[in-house]
Amino acid sequence: MNITSTNNTCLPEKVVNPGWCPSHWDLLLCWRTSKPGTVVYQPCFDELNGMRYDTSQNASRRCQSNGVWENFSDYMSCRHLDTSSPFYPDPSIVYTSYFYYGGYTISLVALVAAVSIFVYFKDLRCLRNTIHTNLMCTYILSDFTWILTSTLQEWLSASNNACVLFTFSLHYFVLTNFFWMFVEGLYLYILVVETFTRENIKLRVYMFIGWGFPLLIMVVWCVSKFITPIPIGIEERSDSCTWMTRPHPVHDWIYQGPAIIVLIVNLVFLSKIMWVLITKLRSANSAETQQYRKASKALLVLIPLLGVTYILTMIGPTESGTFANYYFYGRATLLSMQGFMVAIFYCFVNSEVKNTFKHHFIRWNDARNLRTGGSRRFTYSKDWSPNTRSDSVRRFESKRMTTRHLCT
Repeated sequence: MNITSTNNTCLPEKVVNPGWCPSHWDLLLCWRTSKPGTVVYQPCFDELNGMRYDTSQNASRRCQSNGVWENFSDYMSCRHLDTSSPFYPDPSIVYTSYFYYGGYTISLVALVAAVSIFVYFKDLRCLRNTIHTNLMCTYILSDFTWILTSTLQEWLSASNNACVLFTFSLHYFVLTNFFWMFVEGLYLYILVVETFTRENIKLRVYMFIGWGFPLLIMVVWCVSKFITPIPIGIEERSDSCTWMTRPHPVHDWIYQGPAIIVLIVNLVFLSKIMWVLITKLRSANSAETQQYRKASKALLVLIPLLGVTYILTMIGPTESGTFANYYFYGRATLLSMQGFMVAIFYCFVNSEVKNTFKHHFIRWNDARNLRTGGSRRFTYSKDWSPNTRSDSVRRFESKRMTTRHLCT
């Protein structure tokens, strides 16, 4: 055997506890002095017989209660890295997964905060914000399921039932994300373009489109997968879950086709909405540069909401290389941060949300002053005449009710 490590002996420690397992060399790794009745873990060897091994996995050996090592070390988790195998972890793939992990984590934090705001404040409850909340929930579910599936990939490969459940859930939540983007586009199209049909579509119709229709599609996909099982290829491990490791080009079109159709329809919605906005801006009495600035701002806000990011990153380089790696890193960043952008644009920088926060902060501050017996505070109007805080609250309440009317 060709062992890369030149240390083929284990030097005994200067201080040896009585009854402990002494240092031991098993021709592969050195097992140091250990407490009896424990299992010792250490990283696998990096090379053996000219083949590289995965050092992120651990080997183990038990120190028995009588202070004697077991006869054999457990190297079952030590797997070789075959560069010609499709399971060899390409560094670019590993780095791309890091971008996905980071982006999805940031998006999850922002989305959970945004949904909590929409649910907590009753002033923000209207059809438009309800649609935003459902879209954010699909981002939360799909992002969390992706992180969980990627983290438990090895365990899912050994458990076929869990693999099927996680794969079905991941595809379903991703598909609901696409259909709620379609609902966003449909609502904006009706609101801006076809204004006379605004009251014809109720919330329950939007709920069925966003949650029910994807479920029907996924049930058809799942039944088709069970009816025609996919044979395991020669290059594939026999213990792997084929639902996760080997997509079927025909079956997967059952849910990929509707997702692509949704993106195309949303692109049509975006074009019509932008045309109406630009037309209205041109009719306004303002400079041309100001008009195009407003149109560009509206376009940037609508792109993540309607899922146009998926269209922008759908086609990329097919050959490996530096440019391809940069493209994969950029696509991973854009796709994983899409939920974060939706939370920023439609919650944290939303004027309606900021006004609601101001209103509740003023009410909380007034209640705190009453409890503490604080003196009466004054604010000043534009002409520097003193006004009581109650006057300011009444003016702000009037402004809030106007915003509330626009929301509904």
